[in-house]
Amino acid sequence: MSRATLARQPDAVTRMFDQAAHRYDITNTVLSAGQDRIWRARTRQALALRPGERCLDVACGTGVSTEALARSGATVVGIDRSPGMVGRGAHRDVTLQVGDALSLPFEDARFDAVTIMFGLRNVVDAPTALREMSRVVRPGGRLVVCEFSHPTWEPFRTVYLRYLMGGLPRIARWTSSNPDAYTYLADTIRAWHDQRALADVIARSGWTRVSWRNLTGGVVALHRATRPASPPEEAGA
Repeated sequence: MSRATLARQPDAVTRMFDQAAHRYDITNTVLSAGQDRIWRARTRQALALRPGERCLDVACGTGVSTEALARSGATVVGIDRSPGMVGRGAHRDVTLQVGDALSLPFEDARFDAVTIMFGLRNVVDAPTALREMSRVVRPGGRLVVCEFSHPTWEPFRTVYLRYLMGGLPRIARWTSSNPDAYTYLADTIRAWHDQRALADVIARSGWTRVSWRNLTGGVVALHRATRPASPPEEAGA
């Protein structure tokens, strides 16, 4: 597989995730040394879902995150572009459906909160996806983006990049049903926005009160934001 860039081909990426679905969850746990569970738990805490609320989990994969979020008592719907991923999670006691983050199949203001965990890098047009997520969330609703980022301490960043570009793809050859997906993973993480740059993308996409918190030294960052009371183009009208 050729080295990935941020100029992705959506159908090719979808096929790649279809092929990786069989061992996707266990591979992620192995490659992150179990940190993926901590990152999901921190995302749940940041969303602060309450019983009776409605939440959308975009790029939900096999629904591991969707199922965990639903334990809050909220109604959580997962959506992913990969039929293979959605099919792999069909046994879960949550609603999962196939759909595109660039054109979410939901009416305006349906949800109280929305999250996307480790999926925004895979969307060909992140600002459009962020605007779509804003559209389907009520005014005052919440966004949490959990995504790989840039370690903040230089010595750790050097070690991490060596693992990312060398160790991670080698381990994936033993654990994944599609090892090429993890070459793609490493390349897109390296090319992705740092914490401040992603905060700027989120803010320019119409969200307000954007902030972030580093996890695992900045390997992952949680970005939180709020949908304004009125769309940006209506403000001051």
